[in-house]
Amino acid sequence: MLKIRLRRMGAKKAPFYRIVVAESRFARDGRFVEEIGTYNPLVDPAQVTIDLEKADAWIKKGAQPTDKVKALIEKAKG
Repeated sequence: MLKIRLRRMGAKKAPFYRIVVAESRFARDGRFVEEIGTYNPLVDPAQVTIDLEKADAWIKKGAQPTDKVKALIEKAKG
């Protein structure tokens, strides 16, 4: 099953995340199908960039967003 989830990047104690579409059985930072956005929680306010067209297309194809990604998509929409 495909999931839309966060992929951790950045240094120790300085996380930066990429929002990716990946197979659920792959490791958190492992292989992924496509990168659709980024999330930086260290700046105030948190910086979120998501390609909403790609996210909607993947959701229509059956990809399930995680709870955090679902909240980030809602934040980016409105």
